[in-house]
Amino acid sequence: MSTGELLNVEPVELKFPFELKKQISCSIQLSNKTENHVAFKVKTTNPKKYCVRPNSGVVLPRSTCDVTVTMQSQKEAPVDLQCKDKFLLQSVVAGPGATAKDVTPEMFSKEAGHAVEECKLRVIYLPPPQRPSPVPEEEPEEGSSPKATISNNGNSSSGSEMKSLISKLTDEKDAAIKQSNRIRQEMELLRRGGNKTQAAGFSFIFVIVVG
Repeated sequence: MSTGELLNVEPVELKFPFELKKQISCSIQLSNKTENHVAFKVKTTNPKKYCVRPNSGVVLPRSTCDVTVTMQSQKEAPVDLQCKDKFLLQSVVAGPGATAKDVTPEMFSKEAGHAVEECKLRVIYLPPPQRPSPVPEEEPEEGSSPKATISNNGNSSSGSEMKSLISKLTDEKDAAIKQSNRIRQEMELLRRGGNKTQAAGFSFIFVIVVG
């Protein structure tokens, strides 16, 4: 902040986050410390590069006024973001009831004997703000399927019913295989028992015939 007898000026360093091909603005607040109307005028060493609104006007007694400085889009960046541009804010006591239309260049002429207060403002370029990097997506664990995971989480009851059904069918299949094996064994035993009976009957008849 620069504190003069007429105006408080804040800030005294105009900081622009420099970006190519983009207009950037910075605000200056002027505070009138007196009971008088104070006229002001803003000059710059590079008028083609900056636009000042308003570049002149009147600050009412004990009031404030905001001035916006806009840097035009630049095609090239200065070396190391160093800038030598400067602004000069001039202020002088105006007549009672003065308005912005009453401000003339002659009011800020020291040669005419006017008490002109001056405040120099520096221009500082800042690196452009860092944009947040996108959050990387979490990779699924090895051997797992993201779609299967989502499906299971979204419909867990269906998965449980499917597992129960598969287990039941497996048990029934095992029981059927066991029953089939048991029947096969019983038929084999019956077949063997039948052959022995036939052999015994044949031997007895043969003995009788021979006798």
